[in-house]
Amino acid sequence: MAGHVSLLTATDARSNVHLIIGSNPLAAARCGQSLSAGALPILLAPETAELHYTLQKRIDDGQVKWVREVFRDEHLFTLGREDVDHVVDAVFVTTGPRDALSAHISKLCRRNRIPVNVVDAPQLCSFSLLSTHVDGPLQIGITTNGRGCKLASRIRREVAASLPPNLGSACLRLGDVRRRIQEEDHLLHMALADGDDVDDSIDQPASFNRLVTEADLDAAKNRRIRWLSQICEYWPLKRLAAITDEDVASILKSYGDMGPAESIGKSVSANSPAGRGRGLGRIILAGSGPGHPDMLTRATHKALQTADLVLADKLVPAGVLDLIPRRTAVHIARKFPGNADAAQAELQQLAVAGVRDGKAVLRLKQGDPYIYGRGGEELAFFRAHGLGHCVSVLPGVTSALAAPLFADIPPTQRDVADQVLICTGTGKKGRAPDPPEFVPSRTVVFLMALHRVGALVGELTAEGEGEGEGESEYESGSGSGSPGKGVENGSNNNNNNNDKKYKRKPTRTPWPRTTPCAVVERASCPDQRVIRTTLDHVAEAVEHEGSRPPGLLVVGQACAFLNKLEKGRAWSVEEGFRGLDFAGDGLWGLDGSGLGLGFGVGVGGA
Repeated sequence: MAGHVSLLTATDARSNVHLIIGSNPLAAARCGQSLSAGALPILLAPETAELHYTLQKRIDDGQVKWVREVFRDEHLFTLGREDVDHVVDAVFVTTGPRDALSAHISKLCRRNRIPVNVVDAPQLCSFSLLSTHVDGPLQIGITTNGRGCKLASRIRREVAASLPPNLGSACLRLGDVRRRIQEEDHLLHMALADGDDVDDSIDQPASFNRLVTEADLDAAKNRRIRWLSQICEYWPLKRLAAITDEDVASILKSYGDMGPAESIGKSVSANSPAGRGRGLGRIILAGSGPGHPDMLTRATHKALQTADLVLADKLVPAGVLDLIPRRTAVHIARKFPGNADAAQAELQQLAVAGVRDGKAVLRLKQGDPYIYGRGGEELAFFRAHGLGHCVSVLPGVTSALAAPLFADIPPTQRDVADQVLICTGTGKKGRAPDPPEFVPSRTVVFLMALHRVGALVGELTAEGEGEGEGESEYESGSGSGSPGKGVENGSNNNNNNNDKKYKRKPTRTPWPRTTPCAVVERASCPDQRVIRTTLDHVAEAVEHEGSRPPGLLVVGQACAFLNKLEKGRAWSVEEGFRGLDFAGDGLWGLDGSGLGLGFGVGVGGA
């Protein structure tokens, strides 16, 4: 679709001088907007002008200065601040494009690089004002780039209505927490160096979920800021909007001193009806699927409705958590890089305490519990505590198979791929797992790999030990000399040569760097993103586009069967999810949280 895209910015207009030309209701609105931004509005209108009553009141109250003159060119260069040589900071023309003076003012402002806005005349504007929703420090702006201001207003209302109340207050509270952590931990320089700055224009960096090893001395120093980052990324917006002083105090404590995990719903104690007078309760290990609530199994949905306590992984999306009754206590895992084991242990102890208290405990996981979900470990843990008979395991739709489908990738495709391999990109304690060898007809799905995708590509494309044919290796046995040769000229250059032989040492077939691959992030969620590329460019693409966890990597020829990269392009980006649009009355729409499907989708390459 033809047309330009604007560069959206947030301008600090405090103490700026805004020249507003006109005396109509729009001029009054522009004065109000300037005052709200901390600017100093100057109204330029002749003495005989009939002022809108709101304008007159602001002038009488001393909020707006009225220059009772007809516009002259020198006004642009004499009414501004002294520290910028009296040049005004911005000009708003409210008289419309039919006024011949509007085009003249626009041309003069552009020539002198003064921002100018002319109502109903996009061709005369160097900037435009967005339809905005303001809630404290939170501002949301919508623009149609001059193609329909009424539509922008409608979209803004819909977006604002979908947000939980008090989100602006939460922004203030979390911003204060971030500042205090940085001051107390002396992390400001580290945060800036690590990309954790206050720039709202970028997604999470590719290093957001990078591995933290036990040997990383900085891990102990910055675990609080990491925990805060994880909260902002993974907690449901409703939970963030309801954050309390107790939550803030918990975040500000070092992890080892933290109390019980944060609760979303009403806590259920041993003395409550849910716990009093019972024997052992039960534990349900259940998978919540890839993200979309409609992908829940009916069994897991029933467990959500009947549980007394829900222990959820941080990756379980808000749309699923919203299905939990408000009366139910919910604890979200406090997992962040370098703290996974401690958070896992905490959840397991909470589950043991809950079941011994007679509660129905739902251990809610992303995807399927037994596909890299540590479900087997948890069942073994509960058995070791004599609670194995209290545990039931419910399957879930694994993202390893659902994400490729929602990205239009058929992992098995006749004449293209006849096998699927599911791998982890990161082993226990961060160790790199053995990479699978190249098989032309194989599709490989890597989970937990994007934080080290560059290293993974290097391992896949390098020759190494593995299955298959290989070179000869010199080994103990009969024979001597160089590989493939016997004793040369009857001499024995090494006393041990006659005790050595040569054995075939297999090598792993490396993956071609031109192999198609795709990064699928937040599969089945409204903000799903697919990056299509090749092994040669995937690390660069992830670094450039940033991180949107959770995500996975799909590798193999099947990635290009339905979607081939345009010639000359290193990668393409596809935004948004519409895979279940036909189910308009599905679970996702219960609270309007699916609004993001219809707009805000900027196709960055496909």
